Amino acid sequence: MASVLFSEAQRLIETGRFAAAARSARTLLADEPRLTEGWLLLALAEQRQQRFDAMLAALRTATRLQPTNATVLLKFREAQLYCGLGAEARTGLAALERGAQQDARLLTAIANLYAAAGAHADRLRCALRALELAPTERSLLANAAAAETACGLIEAAETHLDQLLAQHPQDYGSHYRRSVLRRQSPERNHVREMSARLAALPVESTDIVPLCFALAKEYEDLGDFLQAGAFLKRGAAQRRRNLSYGVADDEHALQVIIEQFSAARLATLSGAGKPAAADERGAAAIFVMGLPRSGTTLVDRMLSNHSAVQSLGEINDLAYAITGQAYASMDADAAPPARTELIRRAAHLDPATLGDDYLRRVAGYARTRPRFIDKTPWNFLYLGLIAHALPGARIIHLRRDPLDSCFALYKTLFRDGSPYSYDLQDLARYYLAYHRLMEHWRQVLPGRFLDLDYERVVRSHPEATRELLDWCGLPFEAQCLEFHLNTAPAATASAAQVREPLHARSIGNWRHYAAQLGPLIEALRAGGLAVGDC
Repeated sequence: MASVLFSEAQRLIETGRFAAAARSARTLLADEPRLTEGWLLLALAEQRQQRFDAMLAALRTATRLQPTNATVLLKFREAQLYCGLGAEARTGLAALERGAQQDARLLTAIANLYAAAGAHADRLRCALRALELAPTERSLLANAAAAETACGLIEAAETHLDQLLAQHPQDYGSHYRRSVLRRQSPERNHVREMSARLAALPVESTDIVPLCFALAKEYEDLGDFLQAGAFLKRGAAQRRRNLSYGVADDEHALQVIIEQFSAARLATLSGAGKPAAADERGAAAIFVMGLPRSGTTLVDRMLSNHSAVQSLGEINDLAYAITGQAYASMDADAAPPARTELIRRAAHLDPATLGDDYLRRVAGYARTRPRFIDKTPWNFLYLGLIAHALPGARIIHLRRDPLDSCFALYKTLFRDGSPYSYDLQDLARYYLAYHRLMEHWRQVLPGRFLDLDYERVVRSHPEATRELLDWCGLPFEAQCLEFHLNTAPAATASAAQVREPLHARSIGNWRHYAAQLGPLIEALRAGGLAVGDC
């Protein structure tokens, strides 16, 4: 009977029926409470439903049953991170690391969890030790390069990617990761090598995607915008064909946010408007948000070069706090709510409880400065909740010219997320939905957040820096002007770019591709935006 239930729960997880899988696992464990694999299976089913407290509870039992099992302990530390127990997770990972010095696979798994915990120096140490144990292994070279990129060791990362590609030239994703590490030059680029690789692939192969994006990037660096545009169009089209995505779902979700967080609803929440002196909950927090590729990493680096500010990077603690609070009143056997239902539930959360939960979570990071940055771009979705749950927080929204913003998205190959960015019509529709949402926030939360234009940061850097620091209540420090000298890790798509001195190359960059972007321009105009005037 136990084996039948175990197999059934596995099958249900494989087919995406996670609530049913959890029920089967609980039935199994009622008869076999000491079956560690059953608790792991239950934890996985709960994780897939984003029931992270239940995931953690299952794994606590599993660790009691097998306290030295590395697989169990790794999953337990992962659950702790989901539940905002970062300090405990890092302590546990350090203990695991000490016993894993001869195990490259375990070190790699630990490194990945260190990355999730924002502990990039620890991640780098583990990745390099794993590579010492197996210096030619493809995955370990890739992991070392990723850790080095986040820590600003760009030349070392490129060396490791060169080594990887010399042995495994068919690792097409690594071609792209290498191309974006630096600005390519006529004397030093990979165009010929990647062109040969691309020519050898079937026309409809999914492997053409990273090569096309890499070639587009390198041709743009070389000033050949015609070739860059052709490869970008081909790569984006193939990437879009690989995705199961409908932009209408995102449009609907953003509209539901507008409806649920109406002026009337927000008026019922505490802390409306600017933070009052009597309620400074969250005063240590600085939120930097906006569409990806809008300049959020640049501003994050400027602010975190201040002696009083530390960046936590792109973290998911706010989203986890919201889902955790929204699920708290639900029955354990109930299926997770649909996205729009989750939004409705979120609109009725108690702001103080949510704010306290978020602050508890971020307290688990290794913070050494009084103020911290949450630089999670998509927090613009939760702006209404942030404003009321954390009335003392400072909020900065980055925006840029719509066409530059859209084109920056279009030419980036994201590992995950931003599925709307590979088709010009999808991109226009998402951008317009985002624009409507931000206009709504401005109307219902007047003066609560700072709109900062990327172009102003670039063209009037000293003045924009002072405005930014004033908004955050921070005294001016000259080192904030030299963001490229910031040595803190940066694990974003801009990790290499923000280590360069300030430049204006990306302002108006869309004009080089104006003919190709015609459908995007027309769709944005039809949506009411004045764009595309040369």
